[in-house]
Amino acid sequence: MDNFRNIGLIGRLGSTKVLDTLKHLIRFLDEQGLTPILDQKIAAVMPGHGQQTSSPRLMGEICDLVIVVGGDGSLLGAARNLAQSNVPVLGVNRGSLGFLTDISPAEIEEKVGEVLNGQYTVDRRFLIDVLVKRNGEPIGESTGLNDCVLHPGKSARMIQFELYIEGQFVYTQRSDGLIVATPTGSTAYALSGGGPIMHPRLDALVLVPMFPHTLSSRPIVVDGNSELKLVISDSNETYPTVSCDGQKHINCAPGDTITIHKKPHKLKLLHPLSHNFYQTCREKLGWATRLGE
Repeated sequence: MDNFRNIGLIGRLGSTKVLDTLKHLIRFLDEQGLTPILDQKIAAVMPGHGQQTSSPRLMGEICDLVIVVGGDGSLLGAARNLAQSNVPVLGVNRGSLGFLTDISPAEIEEKVGEVLNGQYTVDRRFLIDVLVKRNGEPIGESTGLNDCVLHPGKSARMIQFELYIEGQFVYTQRSDGLIVATPTGSTAYALSGGGPIMHPRLDALVLVPMFPHTLSSRPIVVDGNSELKLVISDSNETYPTVSCDGQKHINCAPGDTITIHKKPHKLKLLHPLSHNFYQTCREKLGWATRLGE
């Protein structure tokens, strides 16, 4: 446990189950002689907690480990704040799916205890940076662990855009948009759009068209170091939106350019030794489920 002394705790707001799990974690960490440090937002709804608090960004600098309690969305939000600091992150599932937050509340003391004792595996998940320019000037930027999505926003009209990969023109497309997903995000929105499942260790990006106007448009898998550029056609009457992880949104206009590339910093995601990606797929996606099971 000498490697993990200060333990950051981040939780999803608005859930009594998350608060119960955080209180359990605080008691457990106190018993181990460790120092829990609560995220300021979750601390505000836990009166009398008696613990140190921190902002999510500063938590990456002062903590040896951060535990996120919630669903995959909670971990996505934490990842954008913590990736640059290289602090390891562990997820406890209090959501509906749990691809990233893989410890169940019933296993907290056993599985978290194993991690604190050095019994864990490490996944280094890369993120993508997104920059939107208008007339050559930046108007917005964001980061995603799962994906970046160009979509019509509140409009129900198609978008026309050009795609360039490493400076090479690929196609002009009319569709409801495009999903650019990392291997982490391949089991999220991109999967719903018909994209492939990619193993988390792959260094690749998948581009999944959303309801394209031509039947020949199919997902493309490219090198993870590729620089992608989307140019929103001037002929568009729609003012589309770029969203990262479904949580950060940038409003765009005809003529804007969207550049997407790998972030230099990776998320250091920890798992118990029993973690198995294919088992997770079987459990979460219902692989080989038989009638009546």
